[in-house]
Amino acid sequence: MRLGSIDRSSDRPPYRQIADDLRSLITSSHFAPGEKLPSEATLIEHYAVARMTVRQAIQELRNEGLVVAEHGKGVFVQRKAPVRRLASDRFARRHRERGKAAFLAETEKAGARASVDRIRVQERVPDSEIQERLRLASDELVVVRSRRYLADEVPVETAVSYIPADIAHGTPIAERDTGPGGIYARLEDLGHILDHFVEEVTARMPSQEERDALLLGSSLPVLRVVRTAYDTAGRPVEVCDTIKSAPAYVLEYDFPAR
Repeated sequence: MRLGSIDRSSDRPPYRQIADDLRSLITSSHFAPGEKLPSEATLIEHYAVARMTVRQAIQELRNEGLVVAEHGKGVFVQRKAPVRRLASDRFARRHRERGKAAFLAETEKAGARASVDRIRVQERVPDSEIQERLRLASDELVVVRSRRYLADEVPVETAVSYIPADIAHGTPIAERDTGPGGIYARLEDLGHILDHFVEEVTARMPSQEERDALLLGSSLPVLRVVRTAYDTAGRPVEVCDTIKSAPAYVLEYDFPAR
C-alpha cells in the first residue's frame, strides 16, 4: 500500500493530513492521471478515521481540481490537458488555407489531439452586449454556434459564436459542420475578408455550469476571452465568447514596439 499515515498528535486536522498524503502521491505520479483512487472504504480502514473525514479530504482534492468523482464508479485522478500557448498569429489566414480552424492549429502546435463536442446551432435575437458589439438593431437575428473543445479528451474551453443572420443564414455557418477552416474560412468564402480582431481578456471564478463543463475544481479560475472579428470594410462579422480553463492556457502576444 502506497498510502502514508496521519499524525494524531498534530494540530493539523486529519482530513487535511489525508488530503496532503493523497496530493503528494498524485503530484509525484504514484497515482497516474486517469487512475482510480482507493475506495472510500479502503481509505477509512487505512487511516482509521470516520467516513466524513475521508469525504472532507476528497472534497479538498476536488476543489483543487486534482481529482474528479464519477457517479457509481469512484474517484479518479484528473487528466491534465497540455498547456497551450495562444500565440497572436493563431487566426492567421495560412491556417485557414490549410483547412485548419484556430483551435485545431493551436492544439496541434501543443502536440495534442483536438476534438469538439456539445455542438449546438440556433438563430435568435442576441442580448444587448452582442447587439452593441455587432452593431445590430434590437430586432435583428444572429446565428449562434455553441460548442466545447477538448485537448487529448480533456475539456479546456467552451465557445459561443454570434454571426449576423443576414450573413450566415442558409450558409454552412448555420450547419453543425462548417467545413475545413471553420467559421472564418466560410466568412471569407462569402466575401467578408477578415482584417483584424479585437480581444478582451478577463479572469474570474467559474459558474457551476462552467465548472461542470470543464471539470474544474471550485478553486480554479477561468479566463473569459471575448473576440470580435472585423472584415476589410470595417464591419464586425462575428463575436466569439470563450470560457477557458485557466490552468490549460498561456496567452502569448507578439506585437511591435511602436
